[in-house]
Amino acid sequence: MSLFVTSDTHWGHAKMLSFVDANGGKVRPFASLEEMHEEMVERWNKTVHAKDTVYHLGDVAIPRSGLKMMERLNGRKILMRGNHDIFKLRDYAQYFDDIRGCHFRDGLIFSHIPVHRDCFFSERYKGNVHGHLHGNLVMHDGQKDEHYFNACVEHHNFAPVAYEKVLAYFAEGNGRAQADVQHAQSGAMESRHS
Repeated sequence: MSLFVTSDTHWGHAKMLSFVDANGGKVRPFASLEEMHEEMVERWNKTVHAKDTVYHLGDVAIPRSGLKMMERLNGRKILMRGNHDIFKLRDYAQYFDDIRGCHFRDGLIFSHIPVHRDCFFSERYKGNVHGHLHGNLVMHDGQKDEHYFNACVEHHNFAPVAYEKVLAYFAEGNGRAQADVQHAQSGAMESRHS
């Protein structure tokens, strides 16, 4: 049983195929909505197995009918609602095992929209795993801010990314030293056993 994160699948969102990045390139390289759906379902199911868990960091589907794509995806799914997840809770509850505003794990904050960096510079929080920005990154002083991990499908070959990769990102000098992540993990363990 493994853990994965993903964000901004935008199932059913045909207009997404016309969006371009700052260089004029297509944000999603698919010729049609059907191609996008089939490729993303195939990539998800090659990556995620039935007993795995996926944290979906929001913007699941536009329009509501796109939610039906969730039926085709492997794994137990937990949703952090995004700004486009505007439908009734019951619409999501049939596809997700849990629905949250955000999640805290291993000293990381999981959210749809990136949290302000002042929110997590503490002993308790070391970084932010987020969605919302698609192909863009959080910047600070003209550089990529390494305290953020963008889980959007555009950054991960249109498939969920293994949580081990997220932890490695923060442990290998991206935002925090490995000791800081281990400190956060051991602190979480201690608080559970106190």
